[in-house]
Amino acid sequence: MADSQTFTRIAMALPGTVSAPHFDRTAFKVKRTFATLAADGMSANIKFTPDEQEFKCQLAPEIFEAIDNGWGRQGWTTMHLARATGEDIAAALEMAHAHAVPSKPKKV
Repeated sequence: MADSQTFTRIAMALPGTVSAPHFDRTAFKVKRTFATLAADGMSANIKFTPDEQEFKCQLAPEIFEAIDNGWGRQGWTTMHLARATGEDIAAALEMAHAHAVPSKPKKV
Protein backbone atom coordinates (compact mmCIF):
# COMPACT_ATOMS: atom_id res chain seq x y z
CA MET A 1 0.00 0.00 0.00
CA ALA A 2 1.99 3.05 1.21
CA ASP A 3 5.70 3.48 1.82
CA SER A 4 8.24 5.88 3.33
CA GLN A 5 8.43 7.94 0.13
CA THR A 6 4.67 8.55 0.22
CA PHE A 7 4.89 9.44 3.92
CA THR A 8 7.75 11.89 3.35
CA ARG A 9 6.09 13.52 0.34
CA ILE A 10 2.85 14.11 2.24
CA ALA A 11 4.60 15.32 5.41
CA MET A 12 6.83 17.79 3.54
CA ALA A 13 3.82 19.21 1.66
CA LEU A 14 2.28 20.44 4.92
CA PRO A 15 2.86 24.17 5.48
CA GLY A 16 6.07 25.08 7.29
CA THR A 17 7.29 21.50 7.67
CA VAL A 18 11.00 20.77 7.81
CA SER A 19 12.77 17.47 8.30
CA ALA A 20 15.81 16.78 10.45
CA PRO A 21 17.66 13.79 11.86
CA HIS A 22 16.27 12.57 15.18
CA PHE A 23 18.37 9.78 16.70
CA ASP A 24 17.94 6.88 14.23
CA ARG A 25 14.82 8.44 12.69
CA THR A 26 13.82 11.41 10.55
CA ALA A 27 11.70 14.01 12.36
CA PHE A 28 9.08 16.19 10.71
CA LYS A 29 8.31 19.40 12.54
CA VAL A 30 6.96 22.92 12.39
CA LYS A 31 7.34 24.47 15.83
CA ARG A 32 7.25 21.00 17.43
CA THR A 33 7.88 17.53 16.08
CA PHE A 34 4.65 15.97 14.89
CA ALA A 35 5.97 12.77 13.28
CA THR A 36 9.09 10.66 12.96
CA LEU A 37 9.92 8.10 10.29
CA ALA A 38 11.81 4.91 11.23
CA ALA A 39 15.18 4.36 9.56
CA ASP A 40 13.88 1.19 7.88
CA GLY A 41 10.91 3.10 6.42
CA MET A 42 8.43 0.52 7.65
CA SER A 43 6.74 2.63 10.32
CA ALA A 44 6.32 6.15 11.58
CA ASN A 45 5.41 7.62 14.93
CA ILE A 46 2.67 10.26 14.88
CA LYS A 47 1.81 12.71 17.69
CA PHE A 48 -1.92 12.69 18.38
CA THR A 49 -3.80 13.82 21.45
CA PRO A 50 -4.65 10.86 23.69
CA ASP A 51 -8.28 11.03 22.49
CA GLU A 52 -7.22 11.06 18.83
CA GLN A 53 -4.88 8.15 19.51
CA GLU A 54 -7.66 6.11 21.07
CA PHE A 55 -9.96 6.85 18.11
CA LYS A 56 -7.34 5.97 15.47
CA CYS A 57 -6.33 2.76 17.25
CA GLN A 58 -9.96 1.64 17.55
CA LEU A 59 -10.81 2.66 13.99
CA ALA A 60 -7.84 0.97 12.31
CA PRO A 61 -5.91 -1.28 14.74
CA GLU A 62 -4.09 -2.90 11.83
CA ILE A 63 -2.52 0.49 11.00
CA PHE A 64 -2.25 2.35 14.32
CA GLU A 65 -0.77 1.12 17.60
CA ALA A 66 -0.26 3.14 20.77
CA ILE A 67 3.37 3.19 21.87
CA ASP A 68 3.60 1.28 25.13
CA ASN A 69 5.46 3.79 27.30
CA GLY A 70 5.24 7.35 28.62
CA TRP A 71 5.47 8.79 25.11
CA GLY A 72 2.50 6.65 24.12
CA ARG A 73 0.47 7.93 27.04
CA GLN A 74 1.08 11.43 25.64
CA GLY A 75 -0.44 10.36 22.30
CA TRP A 76 2.55 9.11 20.32
CA THR A 77 1.28 6.35 18.05
CA THR A 78 3.03 3.95 15.67
CA MET A 79 1.65 3.84 12.13
CA HIS A 80 2.47 0.72 10.07
CA LEU A 81 3.00 2.17 6.58
CA ALA A 82 2.60 -1.02 4.52
CA ARG A 83 -0.92 -1.42 5.93
CA ALA A 84 -1.90 2.22 5.27
CA THR A 85 -3.17 4.05 2.21
CA GLY A 86 -2.04 7.49 1.13
CA GLU A 87 -5.35 8.79 2.47
CA ASP A 88 -4.65 7.22 5.88
CA ILE A 89 -1.24 8.88 5.98
CA ALA A 90 -2.55 12.27 4.86
CA ALA A 91 -5.33 12.27 7.45
CA ALA A 92 -2.97 11.26 10.28
CA LEU A 93 -0.30 13.79 9.32
CA GLU A 94 -2.78 16.63 8.90
CA MET A 95 -4.20 15.90 12.35
CA ALA A 96 -0.75 15.81 13.98
CA HIS A 97 0.51 18.83 12.01
CA ALA A 98 -2.37 20.95 13.30
CA HIS A 99 -1.05 20.52 16.85
CA ALA A 100 2.52 21.46 15.88
CA VAL A 101 1.71 24.74 14.13
CA PRO A 102 2.46 27.78 16.29
CA SER A 103 -0.67 29.44 17.58
CA LYS A 104 -1.34 32.95 16.38
CA PRO A 105 -0.87 35.66 19.00
CA LYS A 106 -4.09 37.07 20.37
CA LYS A 107 -4.84 40.63 19.46
CA VAL A 108 -5.60 42.98 22.35
